[in-house]
Amino acid sequence: MRYFQCLVLASSWVIGVVPVAAETIKKTSSGICHPPESSWYERTENYTAYDSVEACLEADGRLPHGLKLASLSERQTRSGGRKEYTRSAFGHGWGDADGDCQDSRAEALIAASTTTVRFADGDRCRVTTGRWISPFTGKVIQNSGEIDIDHVVPLAWSWARGADDWSDEKRERFANDPVNLWPVEASLNRSKGAKGPDEWLPPSGQCQYVARFSRIVKQYGLQSTPTEAAWFRDFLNTCRP
Repeated sequence: MRYFQCLVLASSWVIGVVPVAAETIKKTSSGICHPPESSWYERTENYTAYDSVEACLEADGRLPHGLKLASLSERQTRSGGRKEYTRSAFGHGWGDADGDCQDSRAEALIAASTTTVRFADGDRCRVTTGRWISPFTGKVIQNSGEIDIDHVVPLAWSWARGADDWSDEKRERFANDPVNLWPVEASLNRSKGAKGPDEWLPPSGQCQYVARFSRIVKQYGLQSTPTEAAWFRDFLNTCRP
């Protein structure tokens, strides 16, 4: 039996495909999402648990080198022909459109910091410290390791409201658009997950958050449900003086 399991693991690494797993996904403090197929899975003892690879990637995680999500063509559902959401449909992790080694996470941290950021020793790609004021709480954060980059409009939320019909280029642009990226406390970003404002609101700055969410929805032509649209309208009306 043990020999068979080893063969399965070896095959997964050769093929480079991670199927949708019901088992716990382990995210390390360095942001690596280890599914059961990872050779480090059993050795990873200190981690944040997620119930799917997509949820872990949505929370600013990345897969170990050599593993990738199954292609969309292999993950279609038969309900109405709609493809199932996968994080990889929006690009594989953070993009680096200008090729300067600072990906969209780093650039979001640089842009939002109220002081000049510092980088890892000898590495101009990875931001380590700065001064960020969380739009979710007003708390000052100085260690980038405590920060997740929140997609104001979650990728999975957008998928069910029209992004599944976008081109790959538009989805990747959306996932890396600075307008849709907010450095916030990691714990709150994970609490939010893929929920819309009618299901989750930050502790403070709620009017600012919903207004920004609504603007991005309109900018990208996403289609809220009638109930959601009414909720946006009613909530923003309460924000007006």
